[in-house]
Amino acid sequence: MAERQTGRFLANRLAAAGLKPQHHFGQNFLIDLNLVELIVRTAGLSKTDVVLEIGTGAGSMTRLLAEQAGAVISAEIDQHLFALATAELEGCDNVELILGDALKSKHTLKPELMDAVRRKMTDIGPQARFLLVANLPYNVATPIISNLLHETPMPAMMVVTIQKELADRLVAAPATKDYGALSVWVQTICRSETVRVLQPSVFWPRPNVQSAIVRIDTDPAKRAAIPEPKAFHETLRALFFHRRKFLRSVVISAMKEQLDKANVDRVLQQLGFDSQARVEELSPTEISRLIEGLRLATAASAPVYRPVAETTDADNEESRDTESGGADS
Repeated sequence: MAERQTGRFLANRLAAAGLKPQHHFGQNFLIDLNLVELIVRTAGLSKTDVVLEIGTGAGSMTRLLAEQAGAVISAEIDQHLFALATAELEGCDNVELILGDALKSKHTLKPELMDAVRRKMTDIGPQARFLLVANLPYNVATPIISNLLHETPMPAMMVVTIQKELADRLVAAPATKDYGALSVWVQTICRSETVRVLQPSVFWPRPNVQSAIVRIDTDPAKRAAIPEPKAFHETLRALFFHRRKFLRSVVISAMKEQLDKANVDRVLQQLGFDSQARVEELSPTEISRLIEGLRLATAASAPVYRPVAETTDADNEESRDTESGGADS
């Protein structure tokens, strides 16, 4: 196990298979065994846990996860690495390897992943816990984290290695350069912390940026408090599309298909927002309150559509009778 973490071993192992790291897949292997163990230890795994890993790689962390968790579902996009990992993980009966992209689209996970998670959780029973534990490929880290917060079940915890720049965005405060829609989305539902900042030297090949191990604890009650999470998230992204414009202008643009300017002004006034403020200055709590106010205003202003059923002459007669007697009823 320890030997597999070295850059030399991985380079030789991949070369023997005629392989080399693929930059377009975001392949940077974590080669420090102590850090691999730190990631797994931070997750605090038990045999009632179902772990999703994105980026199997050579299978080094996958094997360690399998030793401690009840089940591991690991996805690998590179068919050659998938074959290598399949051989490396022979005998790990609680590991299910899935070949393919973890994302169906930018805003949707591949359904097969969550189907496998739910199936394994059912096998374990009601005490099963779902976690994401992974050295995430840089190019998919944001959509993986963001989209998992929409899933059922939502991970109880995510322990991931990501770019430090992304880690900073997750915990960023209002009115800072790193604060954005992702900051608000994650902070509305989760508590995040940076466990360790990693230098490029602990990876092979070395990336050009620092990385970080991040722990994200989700709160199902907070997500349940959002009436329509997907609509909330879409509105949130729209609000930050022009983050430095004045709030009134941003809201009008974001809600142009749902609310007119008069309704937008009414919402801002009723909620006590300064129209000259900027969305990047608002806290996650304030933004959540704004989005809920916009949702309620949109629902109140939407026309009520009633289905028109086929009617008989008798139905029509009853309708006329009801309408003519409405004032006295």
